[in-house]
Amino acid sequence: MVQRTPRIVVTVQSPEHARNEEVAWRKNDRYIEGVRRHGGEVIVLNEDSSPAEREAAFATMDGLLLSGGADLDPALFGEQPHPTTVVEPGRDALEQAAFATAEERRVPVFGICRGMQAINVFRGGSLVQDLEGHTSPAYPAPEATSHDLDIEPGTRLEEILGENVASVNTYHHQAVRPEQVGQGLRISGYSSHADGDLVEALEDADPERWLMAVQSHPERTEFTSPEFENLWASFVAAAREYAAR
Repeated sequence: MVQRTPRIVVTVQSPEHARNEEVAWRKNDRYIEGVRRHGGEVIVLNEDSSPAEREAAFATMDGLLLSGGADLDPALFGEQPHPTTVVEPGRDALEQAAFATAEERRVPVFGICRGMQAINVFRGGSLVQDLEGHTSPAYPAPEATSHDLDIEPGTRLEEILGENVASVNTYHHQAVRPEQVGQGLRISGYSSHADGDLVEALEDADPERWLMAVQSHPERTEFTSPEFENLWASFVAAAREYAAR
């Protein structure tokens, strides 16, 4: 039997709504490349995608990648916005719908940075709206800040990355604290901060469900440990397995 190429829906910022359209296209391409390197077929959606495009993508997706970007609307977790918060309501609505479908159909989900925060909020969790010390020069600057990564033993993340990854790049001013984690999620990685530990990675508490999220940006391969390529591979492999059902 010929194996079908897994269809991966990738939600991204609409370049037409970005502060710098060219940079937004370049950033979006990095997520697309991550999926394609491992044999996935990419279906890109943004807030300008039509209802028909969304419906068709959700109906046929074998995996969902929620990428990085602007802040989630704090109203989604019952808070007023911090002065630094920059929201994209149209994208929030798109990703809520995409995630709800992924939950219903139990397709593999991979969240990156904003994507991790979105998964946490959509599962009933909340966020720290502004955090000092975890930002880097804006893309495409040739340098990045890094911080430590402590991987929890016995997690899917440890199985995929191993025990040797000690640090990750850092591009976020919002974060998740352990007490803010949403329902059905397991913390698989931590990073330290002056105000207390932060969640660096999440996965589904159900070992049968491939749902993983990281706060760092593994699509920025020039600032990422090579072991993270295994995470991309595992995601696409999970989508391929889903497609074969």
